[in-house]
Amino acid sequence: MPRPIWSGSISFGLVNIPVKLFSAVSRKTVRFNQIDSTTGSRVKQKRVSAATGEEVSYDDIVKGYELPSGEYVTITEDELASLDPDAVKTIDLEEFVDLVDIDPIFYDSAYYLAPSPETQKPYKLLVTAMEESGKVGIARFVMRTKQYLAAIRPADGRLLLSTMVYADEVVAASDVDLFDGLDDVDVSDRELEMARQLISSLEADFEPDKHSDTYRMAVLDLIDRKAAGEETVIAAPVDEGAGSVVDLMAALEASVAEAKKARTRHPTAKSAPEADSAPAKKKAAKKSAAKKTASKSKAKKKAPAKKAS
Repeated sequence: MPRPIWSGSISFGLVNIPVKLFSAVSRKTVRFNQIDSTTGSRVKQKRVSAATGEEVSYDDIVKGYELPSGEYVTITEDELASLDPDAVKTIDLEEFVDLVDIDPIFYDSAYYLAPSPETQKPYKLLVTAMEESGKVGIARFVMRTKQYLAAIRPADGRLLLSTMVYADEVVAASDVDLFDGLDDVDVSDRELEMARQLISSLEADFEPDKHSDTYRMAVLDLIDRKAAGEETVIAAPVDEGAGSVVDLMAALEASVAEAKKARTRHPTAKSAPEADSAPAKKKAAKKSAAKKTASKSKAKKKAPAKKAS
């Protein structure tokens, strides 16, 4: 069972709701140690002085900020501690905004906000009110001597908190040189239509469980095989020709065709003959009925009239 990493309360107006913060994400990665290839032992890192080459004890190390001149300004732990924000145990909701107004680029880490057993009612009241209003709370709180900006949103009757980056931490698109001249590029109506068809052919509902970290699984599989004594063969790198120029329309048309084939091959998709058989049968039935109606009307016309007595 996950353990809370922070305890405090949500504060808005004069209302305080005690909560505990739990990580909503458990990142999975394969961690390696550095090994000496000649002895097979772990490699240890030492802190050494750039001037003397001798190891420096931890007690003699201070933080230093490098100036443009190459000199350093040293800062002590006490000096930094004096600047720490007040370690208040509240998440202060400052305003409520629409979720669509928050660009996802501002989101950082995700957490659950869980209520204490005795304060579930005010917690539920806040969640319900936020769900009905469709609003997201923007808040500030301090965790481990660092102040965070956060967005709190309701999800399935619970509150999720996402820490956020500040505006001055977001890299502007204009700072990326490769975007230069992009606004002057023209695309034809035909190319745009093919791109729309490709997007349409790949439309699907998002299912998180459908996606997995195939690279991590491959690394773990490699480790298992090598641990079992299996020899591995490293394939030669393939030159994918990153600088080659492709025929855009040909690539789009081929992509659309392949996407349609993939949809047909999907287990839940109807095959082309099955999909077309029903309309064909209906058309055939309509034609047959039309022929019968026509033949009856002709028979009535050809029938001789009765002579008057």
